[in-house]
Amino acid sequence: MAQSQAWVKRYLKAFCKGFFVAVPVAVTFLDRVACVARVEGASMQPSLNPGGSQSSDVVLLNHWKVRNFEVHRGDIVSLVSPKNPEQKIIKRVIALEGDIVRTIGHKNRYVKVPRGHIWVEGDHHGHSFDSNSFGPVSLGLLHAHATHILWPPERWQKLESVLPPERLPVRIQED
Repeated sequence: MAQSQAWVKRYLKAFCKGFFVAVPVAVTFLDRVACVARVEGASMQPSLNPGGSQSSDVVLLNHWKVRNFEVHRGDIVSLVSPKNPEQKIIKRVIALEGDIVRTIGHKNRYVKVPRGHIWVEGDHHGHSFDSNSFGPVSLGLLHAHATHILWPPERWQKLESVLPPERLPVRIQED
């Protein structure tokens, strides 16, 4: 009897040690390095959720890639919604600070992206709440860079940073 109690005690001690190490490591990893997220809605079709409401893509979000606010034209990024801080949105970077972009339905036909901001749009124009609605987005709202589609299995792929030719900035600010 004493032997089984000693075994249980050792087991609980080892479990607690592992638990109190694993949980902080996992939380730090998910907060600082990468996490997964389900994409809802039609704003990024056909790149994400091409099947419409029948399916939702699950993507890998890389926090590490945006830690220094280094994004490129064509990147698909997750960001805090400028209109609802409780919500995260996923869009494509169209223009960087200093670029002049031709808008689609914005109050101004052309917008120069201010310093510390980016211009983001959904791939499915007319079905996207994006910079054409709320203007340039502060880099401080960046959450992560979407790098891969993880689910469904038949869509497993790396997400390419491709800027549609019709959405090239009118003038690109040289670094």
